Amino acid sequence: MKNIFIVVFALLCFSVKAQEMSSSEVKFPVADPSPADIVYFPLNAPKAKDATKPVIKIVYSRPQRKGREIFGVLEQYGKVWRFGANENTEVRFFKKVSIGGKKIKAGTYSLFAIPNKDVWTIIVNKQTDKWGAFSYDQTMDVARVNVPVKALLKPLEYFSLTFTAKEGGANLIIGWDKTQIELPISF
Repeated sequence: MKNIFIVVFALLCFSVKAQEMSSSEVKFPVADPSPADIVYFPLNAPKAKDATKPVIKIVYSRPQRKGREIFGVLEQYGKVWRFGANENTEVRFFKKVSIGGKKIKAGTYSLFAIPNKDVWTIIVNKQTDKWGAFSYDQTMDVARVNVPVKALLKPLEYFSLTFTAKEGGANLIIGWDKTQIELPISF
């Protein structure tokens, strides 16, 4: 009996030591400086206690301004931009929508933009799960729409997205630094 106790005790000690070793060897990544965020339309859809279902869900990373001049400098005019940071911003339409007169089926797409001083081109693209705009493929575009730029009075530190309701749809409001864009979406 004493031998069984010694064997069980030794196995427990070995098991605890093995767990300590394996958990101390795991290297977790540091926190991302451009945190991921999600925005829904309607805005309260995931928290609603009633049967409110989302129509649109956008998952994006939020780069910071950090005192830098963003559009025209960090993000050059006339070049395709990933519409945030890190992985492509992804938009999920839970039902058919229309952007710039182009009908888009329910599904998941990526968003890109071509910023310019007075007008941006917003791009809905079939590519998903990509990093940045390095592998952007224009042949995968589903819709492109030009939208005017509005100047913000006060710079916005984080790249930010939200929605406002409009008759027959929603406006995706995009803001960062001293720039605001509004993309009408109908459904």
